[in-house]
Parts: sequence; structure tokens; C-alpha cells
Amino acid sequence: MQSAELKQFVVDKVEDLKAKDIVVLEVTDKSNVTDYMVVCSGTSKTHVKAIAENVVLEAKRADLHIHGVEGRDSSEWVLVDLGDVIVHVMQDKTRDFYQLEKLWSEKPA
Repeated sequence: MQSAELKQFVVDKVEDLKAKDIVVLEVTDKSNVTDYMVVCSGTSKTHVKAIAENVVLEAKRADLHIHGVEGRDSSEWVLVDLGDVIVHVMQDKTRDFYQLEKLWSEKPA
């Protein structure tokens, strides 16, 4: 699956579980680790975990390689690394604190 297709796959899967405020960041010119970051919010720890688990489950069903999953235990912020796309599912409070969209949108000095 090409990175643009993978990005759309991820967006579809987080939308399936009603993730909020979905933002796709193209970071190809800022990162040599990934092409896209998908950042979204869940309404609770349970919702955050369910969104991330849905991405993992559907990726496995599609026979995609999952490089790693972090944050399942606390579910404040769960990261799913699919290589060309990294998914960040966060609670609003955590998302406001870390401001990933701002961090990855800023031009280097």
C-alpha cells in the first residue's frame, strides 16, 4: 500500500470509531521516518484506546506491518506506527498540551 493510500486507510479507520478533530500532517519534508502523521482525539481513555485498537485490528486484517504501538496502558495518548503513517490518538487535554499540529507545521529556524 502506498503512503497516500495508507493515510486514507487510517483516516477511514479512525472515522469508523468517531474520532474527533482529525488532522493529517504531511511531514515528508520534515522527517525521514514517516510521510504522514494522523492526529485525532477521543472523548475518554476508553475511546482513545478503542480508536487505536481499531486501527491495529484493521491493519492486521489488511496484512499491514505494524512497527509498534505505544501508550495503550494509560490511553492518554496512543501512538500506532505503520511506517509511512504514524497515528496519534489523544485525549483533548493531552493534545492541547503537546500541540503536535503546531510543532510539525512550524518552519525550521
